[in-house]
Formats: sequence, C-alpha cells, structure tokens
Amino acid sequence: MKVLFDHNVPHRLRYSLPAHEVSSADEMGWSELENGELMRAAELAGFVVIVTADQNISAQQNLRAMKLAMVVLNTNNWNVLKDKPGIVAEAVDAAKPGSFQVVDFGPRPRPKHR
Repeated sequence: MKVLFDHNVPHRLRYSLPAHEVSSADEMGWSELENGELMRAAELAGFVVIVTADQNISAQQNLRAMKLAMVVLNTNNWNVLKDKPGIVAEAVDAAKPGSFQVVDFGPRPRPKHR
C-alpha cells in the first residue's frame, strides 16, 4: 500500500512499515503544499494513507470527501515513536479509504525543571 508521510513525521519511522511503499512529502517535492493541497496531490498520485502529526487536520479538512485514510500521531517526537513503532504499523494496516484514526503514544513527557 502507498503511504505518505506528512512534513512533520520523522522519516525513520518508515522502517516500521516494511510491507508498505512509504514516501515523504519532501521526497515527492511537495514540501510547500498545505494540508488540503497535499491531500489532493497524494490522492491523485495513488497514495492510500497519509500519516501526519497535525492534530488539527480533521478540523481543517473534509475527510469524508477524500478516498485517503488518515493516521494522526499524537506526537512526532522520535524518542517516543521509536519505542512503539508497531502501533503505527497496526494503524496503517487497518486503514480504510476515508477513515481517520489517532495513534496515541500516551502522555507527552513533561519538561524537567531545574
């Protein structure tokens, strides 16, 4: 399945999706595209799933009109993602056209005060 990583998703996460063809927005030459434009370009290019860390994307776009599945990560912090890459793979594997799901890695670490 063709999977597109939005600008804000660490590229190293692609290694947790070996069964899929993963490209990034940057690699596709779409680094300047905003959400709606990016989604339309991805759909036209045959992508099935977009993975993003943009928490507001569902409020910004009419996802029902799209054939793309959307997987939203609640963080793009690599130190958090690298410890649980399997849940991203499960979400991508379960994605269906027009679906929207949030992958929750738990509470974000709080900054330490010194």
